[in-house]
Amino acid sequence: MVEKIREVRIAGRLFRLRGDDVRRAVRHVDPEPIASHYVVIARRRFPPKQVISAVTGLDRADFTTHQARRTLMRLGFVAGRREKRSAGRAPRRAADTGNGLADQLRPLVGRWVAIKDDDVLFDAQTPRELVGWLTEHGQKADSVFRVPEDELAATGLAPQ
Repeated sequence: MVEKIREVRIAGRLFRLRGDDVRRAVRHVDPEPIASHYVVIARRRFPPKQVISAVTGLDRADFTTHQARRTLMRLGFVAGRREKRSAGRAPRRAADTGNGLADQLRPLVGRWVAIKDDDVLFDAQTPRELVGWLTEHGQKADSVFRVPEDELAATGLAPQ
C-alpha cells in the first residue's frame, strides 16, 4: 500500500508530505516539553510546532500551533491537548479520563519516566538520559521511576 502524499501550504510555501517523512524527521529527536497541544508520533508526544519545523526546516515563528496540529492530523497523527490543573484542584483519577496515567505507561514498560501532573513528561532508556533531558529543558517532575515489566515487579512481591 502506497502512503498518501499531502500537499500543504505553510508560511506561503508548498510542501508535499507523507506520514513517513514526519516519522523520519523526528526519529532521533527528543520531544520538547508540552505546553498545551501535542501530537503523538511513535508513541511519543511532541509539540506540533517542533515537528513541523523538523520536517520542513521552517522557523517556528512562521506558522501557528493550530496550523501545525491540523497538518499533522491530516497526515493521520493523533493530536491532543494537555489539561492544565489549577492549584486547588485534585489530581485526575484514571477512571475519570479515558486516557489515564496507566494507559500512558503501558507502552513504556522497562523505560524510565518523568511524571508531572499525572502526565508523562519524558521517557528514556536510562536514568541519566532522563535527568539530562529534565535539566536541559528546565523541567521538574513530580516523580521519576522505571516502569515495571509486570505486576510482581510493581508490587515488589517475591515469587512463590
